[in-house]
Amino acid sequence: MADRIVKVGVIGCGGIANQKHLPSLHKLPNVQLVAFCDIIVEKAEKAAKTYGTPDAKVYEDYKELLKDESIEVVHVCTPNRSHSFITIDALEAGKNVMCEKPMAINAAEAKKMVEAAKRTGKKLSIGYQNRFRPEVQFIKKECDEGNLGDIYYAKATALRRREVPTWGVFLNEYEQGGGPLIDIGTHALDLTLWSMNNYKPKFCVGTTYEKLKKEVPSGNAWGEWDPEQFTVEDSAFGFIVMENGATVLLESSWALNILDPREACTTLCGTKAGIDMNNGVRMNGIRQGRRYSLTPDLKAGGADFYEGVGSGSPSDMEAALWIDAVINDKDPVVLPEQAYCVSQILEGIYESAKTGKPYYFNEEN
Repeated sequence: MADRIVKVGVIGCGGIANQKHLPSLHKLPNVQLVAFCDIIVEKAEKAAKTYGTPDAKVYEDYKELLKDESIEVVHVCTPNRSHSFITIDALEAGKNVMCEKPMAINAAEAKKMVEAAKRTGKKLSIGYQNRFRPEVQFIKKECDEGNLGDIYYAKATALRRREVPTWGVFLNEYEQGGGPLIDIGTHALDLTLWSMNNYKPKFCVGTTYEKLKKEVPSGNAWGEWDPEQFTVEDSAFGFIVMENGATVLLESSWALNILDPREACTTLCGTKAGIDMNNGVRMNGIRQGRRYSLTPDLKAGGADFYEGVGSGSPSDMEAALWIDAVINDKDPVVLPEQAYCVSQILEGIYESAKTGKPYYFNEEN
């Protein structure tokens, strides 16, 4: 990366900012965290003290932060409902924006974000850091090299046994737009579509459930939830058919009676081989008329998947490659059009669950 300094402002200084964005940005030598904003100003003050430059500024109103012309990049780490309008305002103010997933609370708002990025010419990316896990990088490369052949069946998995987030606004339908589907299902769907390089959905059928959220005591890993405050689904499932005939199953849950919970995982089946993420990466197929399975050792090192970026956590790689894209005027790894497709499908599953009918995608959705 070039030596020039990129000044960054962060809007929303809650859990995801402090657990992911701020620590990773703080490690980059060419990044200065110069502005922090939160409606609870104490959170912004604490983040500024921990990660900011000595003269970092603190704001309660994000629009005041956007007036600072020295800020080149803004990270949006607020609840889902405010993703779109804050991102659009930041783009219009001449900032490049990394917005935390999901892209927006619905597809219409996500589309506005894509249009704003095109209109302003600024860069926009969405925080799908699971793309940077070694196992996902291996799978993506196998797919890109054609080693799976025509991928016609896939499963995107994000299933927890009893791990319902009881903090923040995760259980609030108004603020979040949904529960596990939009929270963790979005990661599994993103890495699945990205691996397949297939962003043309035809129709989907979805179901959502509220079967366990009234059940207390719950055995939840993160403490008891208040059933009255739990206004989103506890599980959601989707059957997605792509324009080329490929089928994708999406399964997501915060609370499910299951002994094999797995999160942000994919299974891909092609005409030449299949691959999954069950206790690591497993690849299978037929060679010389014999069935084979392959389990790569992803702890043994190997070449970097991205030139100039060494090993590190997925969040660290996400931050480094994002800043590199800004400095060197390259496309970010996560394109806004790709994230918009994910939002379209999530909305389609929710709509199908409400109506009991298939949801068809077209240019108007």
